[in-house]
Amino acid sequence: MRIRADGIDVDVPRGWDAEIYRQREATIQSMGADPGETDAPIMHLANFSLPPSRGDWGSGAVEIMKSDNIFIALCEFGPESVGKALFARQGLPRVDAADFAPHQLQRTLPGQSGTQYFFTHANRAFCLYVVLGSHARRHELVAEVNAVLDTLVIDPA
Repeated sequence: MRIRADGIDVDVPRGWDAEIYRQREATIQSMGADPGETDAPIMHLANFSLPPSRGDWGSGAVEIMKSDNIFIALCEFGPESVGKALFARQGLPRVDAADFAPHQLQRTLPGQSGTQYFFTHANRAFCLYVVLGSHARRHELVAEVNAVLDTLVIDPA
């Protein structure tokens, strides 16, 4: 199955769950923006069933992960972020097991590991945030993450 919305297009492997939607109001306010100022797209992918109620960075989903689970969030930032130092990395990132650490999670959960990459692609600024259910299994799980990301297509702004 393939999903597409807001210029983001990705294959969803059998057994995975996915959604592309617009940022929730709480996230917009937490980023310091005025309500209605931005509502950039967010993509969630997981190799488990995503709960219907979850935060933009995966709260509500990561708490139910098992050791073989993967959660991926691709969050777009507004056009004002393109060209900023934080988003200097160009092109879609490939994740590397060496980049994962338990302290890189939005909220530390036992056994889990995470990483994030800020980047610009197609004149659009993004953060890729990945949570693995097991830090010990990160080498194995990263291969699955990259297989999915290899199918990701982002249209130019």
